[in-house]
Amino acid sequence: MSQTRGVIRRSELTGTPGRAESLDHYKTCRAGDIVFNKMSIRAGAMGVAQEAGLVTYHYEVMRPRNGVDSRYVVYLMKSQAFTAEMVKRERGIAAGDDSGSVRTTEVPFRVLRTIDTYVPAPGEQRTIADYLDRETAQIDAFIAKNEELITLLTERRAAVIAHAVTRGTDAGASLQASEVEWLGEVPSHWSVQRLASTVARARNGVWGADPEGGDDDLRCVRVADFDRPMQRIHDDAHTLRKLTPSERAGRTLRNGDLLLEKSGGGEKSPVGFVVLYDRDEPAVCSNFVARVELREGMDPKFWTYVHGAMYRLRITERSLKQSTGIQNLDQSAYFNEYVAVPPYREQRAIAEDIEQRTADIDAAVGTARRGVELARQRRAALISAAVTGKIDVGVAA
Repeated sequence: MSQTRGVIRRSELTGTPGRAESLDHYKTCRAGDIVFNKMSIRAGAMGVAQEAGLVTYHYEVMRPRNGVDSRYVVYLMKSQAFTAEMVKRERGIAAGDDSGSVRTTEVPFRVLRTIDTYVPAPGEQRTIADYLDRETAQIDAFIAKNEELITLLTERRAAVIAHAVTRGTDAGASLQASEVEWLGEVPSHWSVQRLASTVARARNGVWGADPEGGDDDLRCVRVADFDRPMQRIHDDAHTLRKLTPSERAGRTLRNGDLLLEKSGGGEKSPVGFVVLYDRDEPAVCSNFVARVELREGMDPKFWTYVHGAMYRLRITERSLKQSTGIQNLDQSAYFNEYVAVPPYREQRAIAEDIEQRTADIDAAVGTARRGVELARQRRAALISAAVTGKIDVGVAA
């Protein structure tokens, strides 16, 4: 199930084999059936099957009655009013919560069918669906072009950073061959050391907190708060309850800490990503994140870029372990990797140079992101207006 492409073959999304040992519990669907993921239905994970096949038991399959257009039903389910009704009927952890927190909820068909809705005549359904097919196709094409642009810009940014943290910024500097394959040649006055030599300590985050201790609520930075392209955290990190004095003393983040994703991840986003905590505001990090304190003489921005280069060059993947569907970073192996270490002043100079050289790229990425977000809002509003009759799509009164 793809949120943008609907029901497609698994091979179009991933080349990895399925994890299920047997297909006995899978469900069958025919062309024209409506398939939706009952555990992520509010995210729009639904669509019309274009061919017969099997779908995982996490999905629900609905077969429309005669005179009902499957496309119209999918658009109706994606409308704001219908989504609001689904949220009211969610079952599970954090059901009905709009805060964006992690949830395990579902809206099975037996619950979905209790929602009352107006269903127009078959001809009107087809007209509305045809109109939305045309309009959303144009919006989706715009979104796809902008997302492709974001990908290209992000790759360009990564290439600039990777070159700078392994070669420096002075093209005329003498180089020395490094025995570490991903470093290649490095400036002759740099040293090649284990990554651990740059770190004072790495501490794990907290699962929860004691509601009786501490004076203030502290923000809790989670993996979901990572702004990966910019390698920093988003501004809306969620709040954790009060900490005990001992937790506050040992686990409070400080400006200049690196936050290392050590657990979770997935096929498209493996663990091991690093962002910089660049605020003076006290905070903690979740248990899926490790707080990395750098040694004296290590510039936080420079080493954030180094970790990012290791991640994008797939050096980090060598330290990953898979356990029951969850990835874990072997921190001992990770910090045993070799890196090129320039003098402190040069670290700062390289970090500043990277910021200057990537400023235009970051601005372009920001513009493209805003364009994608506005287009998605336009798409959602258009669907809601069409299925509720608020805009004229050529349906006779």
